[in-house]
Amino acid sequence: MTPHEDSRHALVFGASGMVGRHLVLSLAEAGANVTAAVRTPESGARVERWAREHGLVGSISTTIVDFDAPEIIEGGPSAFPFITEIHNCAGLYRFGMTAQEARNANVGIVEKLIDFAGELPNLQRVVHVSGYRVGGQDPATVPWSEDHRTAVYEELGAYEASKVESDAIFQARALERGVPWTIVNPASVIGDSVTGESDQLIGLAATIGQIWDGTMAALPGNQETFLPVVTVDYLAAFMTAAAVDPVADGKAYWILDDATPPLADLLTHVGRHLGVKVPRVRMPIGVIKRLPQRITKADPETLTFMSADRYPTDSAIEFAARHRIPMPDVLVSLERWADHLAAHRFGAVTADGRRFADFGGLRTFELGVARSSRVVFPGLPVNADTWAEVASGIGARVVDLPGLGLSGGTGVQDWEKWLPAVLGGEPADLIGHSIGAAAAVVAADRLPGQVKSLTLIAPFFLQVPMGGPARLRPLVSTYLRHVNPARLSHQLTGSGGSAAALESSLGDLKRSSAKTVSEHLALAGSKPWRTDLREALGRFTGTVRIVTGSDDPLAPGVVEQLKSHPNVQLISVPGAGHHPQLTHGDDLVTLIKGSLE
Repeated sequence: MTPHEDSRHALVFGASGMVGRHLVLSLAEAGANVTAAVRTPESGARVERWAREHGLVGSISTTIVDFDAPEIIEGGPSAFPFITEIHNCAGLYRFGMTAQEARNANVGIVEKLIDFAGELPNLQRVVHVSGYRVGGQDPATVPWSEDHRTAVYEELGAYEASKVESDAIFQARALERGVPWTIVNPASVIGDSVTGESDQLIGLAATIGQIWDGTMAALPGNQETFLPVVTVDYLAAFMTAAAVDPVADGKAYWILDDATPPLADLLTHVGRHLGVKVPRVRMPIGVIKRLPQRITKADPETLTFMSADRYPTDSAIEFAARHRIPMPDVLVSLERWADHLAAHRFGAVTADGRRFADFGGLRTFELGVARSSRVVFPGLPVNADTWAEVASGIGARVVDLPGLGLSGGTGVQDWEKWLPAVLGGEPADLIGHSIGAAAAVVAADRLPGQVKSLTLIAPFFLQVPMGGPARLRPLVSTYLRHVNPARLSHQLTGSGGSAAALESSLGDLKRSSAKTVSEHLALAGSKPWRTDLREALGRFTGTVRIVTGSDDPLAPGVVEQLKSHPNVQLISVPGAGHHPQLTHGDDLVTLIKGSLE
């Protein structure tokens, strides 16, 4: 569709990045026609799909950009007479680049973009994303001398120096070409204020990751160290408004939340929200700069961002107020962002449908179909991730039990309040594996009206008890914290084929859950508890399916006893052991899906 010449039409460079995607959506919601400039057709398709999944009602266009070509977009400016505004979110945010790499990525793009913009007949504004530490450069200093450039790049590092240089060149070149402009200088951009969604994993996100995995020995900075943040949706809304407001012409805005806590307090708050241990020691930035990187684990280029500086935000605050763009609560936004990062294991998992929820006052991780009435409780020592493919196949959600996987809490003692909250008052089909089978039976016994059926996979209380070593909790806990994926795979399945699938489970064990797992394994050997669970199962009158691997049978005598119950169906998976979700996932999907439909 060719837009009318008098309509608002935005061309977004860097549309496939986090800021770019949110901006595309914000512009479309504001009624603008949008063309997303991307590097490949596949990238364009991903942007379109993401926008639709996030509520885009209409459609957007895409075009291929190649900043290394003579014409950055095929056809050049003459093919885009309808463009009224350009948003430049393109560039490379990465530490460890050479000076030439950084200049090509960040300075070169700006030069070519302004040359392109200067030939557009109906262009009203170019909005350029700079940065809160680099904005406000003097265009009169352009061109830089080689000595000055060398000094700046050595002092700041390649990434930040390239952004400083590109800020100055953007202004100088735009003034020279007569291109109207607005600059936004955002702080550290964090996830969406509502969902926390973010795929940017360097900078502050990496620092939070170190707290999450327990590799940070001391918090950086003091009460004056200020590393401000801004949510990506707020930044997108600001840019959408700035592109068409005459007041913003020729202005630079520092976009950040002045209420961001000092860095150490911010990290403490986020760490406590995530339920992990937070270092008590605080280390001044000056000390960190003098220590070897192998000790601090801090990228030297990130340290320049940690300062006591404050920034001129008054004009941005006034602009946002006039356009009724509210600043989200910074602590709530940080929590939601941290939840998203943790749920996706800091970039290790990209699948959708991963989230934290509050069930019975406990921070609980679940994946799969939200609010599904088919609920899977995983066993030991694995987590919800090992059931992701099965859950997808049967349209279920998988919930880490209290104290296990990514969930908070301490264990079985939490089930009384936790289980009703997980079920939410709606009838459910419960699928429980190993210790999860116990949780399913307890739920059915206490809440019989809310459980339609039970599918118990490798229910330990109907099998031969484990030997003595399982009761040696300190030894088991130590073993689980140090075992490697291949060895655990051999122990659980008889081969190393599931090593990759177990890596996230081992991460959870090392970080927090090994002790709880060892306690649950010891409890599984309790004769009184096993008897209670068998009796509770006998009281349930709904449909019961008991699934075991042929290599992991029920205890002698149990089969005949269960066969006397007309509501119980016994199913054996040929060749499977105690963890069929790892070795026979397709078989599980077929039999569970078939029995529930």
